[in-house]
Amino acid sequence: MRQRLVGLCVGASLLAGCAGAPPKPVLYPNSHLQTVGQVRADRDIAECRQLALSSGVAEKKSGEVGKQAAGGAAIGGASAGAWGLVRGNPGQNAAAGAAAGAAAGVVRGGMQSAETSPVFKNFVQRCLRERGYEVIGWQ
Repeated sequence: MRQRLVGLCVGASLLAGCAGAPPKPVLYPNSHLQTVGQVRADRDIAECRQLALSSGVAEKKSGEVGKQAAGGAAIGGASAGAWGLVRGNPGQNAAAGAAAGAAAGVVRGGMQSAETSPVFKNFVQRCLRERGYEVIGWQ
């Protein structure tokens, strides 16, 4: 059982690490962008990202893996334990449910921790807006 849980944790970590390049802001082609050009806009995006980081804003969501694993373990353990009360072996079922729930939480938390933080996005968008750009989304 433990080996399976460890394997799932390692797999989730690898999956989260292979998320690819971080998303970047997509700019509306307003008059400012047309005036300065894409090369200058890319430099401004990089500067705004760096300003956010140097201001202490984390680019990625943090702490999601632990929170999701703990929540999954609690839900899995409680629901499987309740099932065990009806069918027998509540302790064994609770332990198995907690392990399964923790594994699911690790996978979900790993996926969420790879996402760009909403605070980081807002910071970069405001920086770009103050420079004359219009951010229409991230990709």
